[in-house]
Amino acid sequence: MAMQVGRYAPSPTGSLHLGNLRTALAAWVSARARGGRFLLRIEDLDGPRCRAESERQQLEDLAALGIDWDDEPIRQSQRASVYASILDQLERRRLAYPCFCSRKDIAHAASAPHATGTAAPYPGTCAALPHHEAMARVAAGTAHCWRLRVQGAPRGFLDGFAGDVAINLEEDGGDFVIRRADGIFAYQLACAVDDGVSGVTEVLRGGDLLDSGARQAWLLSCVGLPVPRYIHIPLMRGEDGARLAKRVGSEDMTGFLGRGFDETAIRSYLAWSLGQCGMGERITMEDLAGRWDIARVPREDVFLREKEMARFLV
Repeated sequence: MAMQVGRYAPSPTGSLHLGNLRTALAAWVSARARGGRFLLRIEDLDGPRCRAESERQQLEDLAALGIDWDDEPIRQSQRASVYASILDQLERRRLAYPCFCSRKDIAHAASAPHATGTAAPYPGTCAALPHHEAMARVAAGTAHCWRLRVQGAPRGFLDGFAGDVAINLEEDGGDFVIRRADGIFAYQLACAVDDGVSGVTEVLRGGDLLDSGARQAWLLSCVGLPVPRYIHIPLMRGEDGARLAKRVGSEDMTGFLGRGFDETAIRSYLAWSLGQCGMGERITMEDLAGRWDIARVPREDVFLREKEMARFLV
């Protein structure tokens, strides 16, 4: 049986809230429970938004929780040549093409609403441009992004938590961006390629990225890289049901430590929220790895409640 390889990939644009740490904990335990390796990747492609102080704090918080990793962290900011090689491969096979449309162009041309109602799908305006014409516009310096064709993509994928997920990429967003107009490689390409090249066999992350699983699996299959097992678990939300914010404050490790909680209480509360220990039980990382069962993870989003966490204090 092949070695299991998990990973966690934070972006250093703020502090990790407890929802982020919960996902990191689940990813670590899932890998270590089977004697696997665990990698850390710093997703720092968006340079202006990334902060060295945020990265330092994130690594400290992960370590304080008990999460360790094998090898030195991978830095996306140092991997542009890898991503460029993949883009070149896709372009040579005409699976990727330059897109000269603005957001306004896309919104105007779209003939149907996005499946989720949040954004217009890409209508394929530039997909049919003759290759010589498109490349002439690129050579002339016309602003453009790069998109991956999704025609022929599977109409879903098997998720390790959600099961069979029906996602039609042609209708749900259409051909998607893999390199932005500012030259930065997009999340979908960088994330998928790093997982494939690094030998990651399991990607456990939040359910808000479920549709990314379909896109990244398709991209990896296009370039012949192995597709990991995707596991998308429900999120942790604030007590009011709102999404937790990635900023320094009451929802991050520093905030809870400052209010008298200790690392074991925080870890145990997160393990309880994942269905892996009893209320008030203070648990070690070793015990957590020994009893991990993905089937016990709640099927719905959970809510961060400080009064419940207080029951894990000594």
